[in-house]
Amino acid sequence: MCRHLAFLGPPQPLGSLLVTPEHSLFHQSWAPRMQRHGTVNADGFGVGWYADGDPVPARYRRTGPIWGDQSFADLARVVRAGAVLAAVRDATEAGADGEAAAAPFASGPWLFSHNGAVTGWPGSLAPLVRDLPPEELLSMAARCDSALVWALLLHRLRRGDEAGQALTDTVLEVARAAPDSRLNLLLTDGTTITATAWGDTLWYLAESGRRTVVASEPYDDDPRWREVPDRTLLAADRTDVTLTPLKEPAA
Repeated sequence: MCRHLAFLGPPQPLGSLLVTPEHSLFHQSWAPRMQRHGTVNADGFGVGWYADGDPVPARYRRTGPIWGDQSFADLARVVRAGAVLAAVRDATEAGADGEAAAAPFASGPWLFSHNGAVTGWPGSLAPLVRDLPPEELLSMAARCDSALVWALLLHRLRRGDEAGQALTDTVLEVARAAPDSRLNLLLTDGTTITATAWGDTLWYLAESGRRTVVASEPYDDDPRWREVPDRTLLAADRTDVTLTPLKEPAA
């Protein structure tokens, strides 16, 4: 269910990250190598990036497959960025939310993506909605499982929780309410990347002081890619990557 990628490093064309590599996110939209659930990611795509001096990211999202969008091909060729989050989507359920349901979701400096699915959706997460202020619930742009997971995470970020703690608490809360959910979450503010491996593949490539890439699967065969163990929180910037084991939630 979906493939995603986050990048921090020297500014480069979006295409050099998302299109050009042999096993790029573009290629993963129809031929992922490591996807455990689903086979084709053609239910939408999106990319968010940060311009120098502007903490609020730009986004480009569409409902169809990435390979069918010629406007994106042009954009990816000329737009350069040093911080990027992108995703290709295999929808949990068919819906009418269009590009609003395509990652990355955004608020302020944050970009977010969810690779996975919530079991028992939507009923399983109904009890968690009670903890959201009505204005936050009503402002949700989409009605899919990923959008609600984003609302739960964003609520924690808005009240001042640190990114790693907010991601951890959100994953454990959702996993407790909906056991066996797949909750690979990816979050960036343009200076850090925070992610969880929970039920699907996650990899990272780190060149200290140069670039850090976190992705569902490697986009090339560079031997420096490292797999993140399942049930793990990843926190990274341009120089360091830290892995912290996550425990199953108490019943």
